[in-house]
Amino acid sequence: MDFSLNDDHLALRDAVRRFCDGEYPAEHRGNPETREQSDRRWGAMGELGLLSLPFAADFGGTGQGAIEVMLVAQELGRALGGGAFLASTVMAGELLRRLGSPAQQRQWLPALAAGRLQASVALYEDGLRYDWQEAKTQATETLGGHVLEGRKRLVLHGDTAGLLLVAARIDGDAGLSLFAVDAHAPGVQVQGFDTLDGRRAAHVRFERVQVGADRLLGARGAAGEAAEAALDAAVAALCAESAGAVEALLALTAEHLRTRRQFGAPLAKFQVLQHRVADMAIGLEQLKSMACAAAMAVEAGDAARRRRLVSAAKVLASQQGRQIALAAIQMHGAMGMTDECRVGHYAKRLMVIGQLLGDAAWHLRRMGTPGAAGG
Repeated sequence: MDFSLNDDHLALRDAVRRFCDGEYPAEHRGNPETREQSDRRWGAMGELGLLSLPFAADFGGTGQGAIEVMLVAQELGRALGGGAFLASTVMAGELLRRLGSPAQQRQWLPALAAGRLQASVALYEDGLRYDWQEAKTQATETLGGHVLEGRKRLVLHGDTAGLLLVAARIDGDAGLSLFAVDAHAPGVQVQGFDTLDGRRAAHVRFERVQVGADRLLGARGAAGEAAEAALDAAVAALCAESAGAVEALLALTAEHLRTRRQFGAPLAKFQVLQHRVADMAIGLEQLKSMACAAAMAVEAGDAARRRRLVSAAKVLASQQGRQIALAAIQMHGAMGMTDECRVGHYAKRLMVIGQLLGDAAWHLRRMGTPGAAGG
């Protein structure tokens, strides 16, 4: 694989880094956003073209691919920013791109690209953990469309989304169908909450929600493959985000060791701490390489190879992210546990990334690794 970046990639990365440095000051990274901050930053991301990155030019996008999404996600991870970028642009955008008819794409993609609309994907349910394919939410066919009944859990940024892409079974079909549901439609009940890393998610209940026939995305019972591809695209972006977060953690830890003194010498002079920082640097390079491999696999289109490489990258991100985060906190001492120290905020985000969209054990099992623990 060729992991080298061209001039356009470097220009994109630098532009996103400048944006993040301006919108996410270093001393405030990881703090919960106010609604005003979230709206302003989301609008600025739209103006910069980040929200339109993977969409075709006909729908307000720039037609970029998984490599460009990786570069953006890595910089957002470095700044602990991005808001609903993963949920709306990457996951929901990929599903609309794969399953939406031209009319459906014209209806929603330009609004997503411009930042006028946020979307989220409702796949997971109570008791199923990561096995979204076993969804129990039901869609009953009617003369005018369908009626949705069920409950979804951990819908990322579900309380700020205007459009929910909901996986359900039509009249007991074996395969899943996907519906585009207005978040404020009668019968939709959204319970938002803060996640460990200060971001937002929601549990959503659908009680006899009427959806028109034009809200079915793709063919009946055939949404599973597209949902898996969208999840893989999101997992690849998460792996890139974890690399960015670890890069920031490494810089913070190295600076702390250079400036903090003990026994009359900077902590950086102690060989055991030098070795630990070297381990962090090696882990960072591994994460960057696997994030590149995952993004390239997503872009290549070979489903079996994509599944294998994306899951391998997620296993590494889950394991290395946790280990590096704990090491950084330990090397900062007691101050690493305070809200004033940025290290703890990066650690929380890395812990959440490790669990989102499948933990290490689940992805090991998905790869068919013998002896992998159950999810």
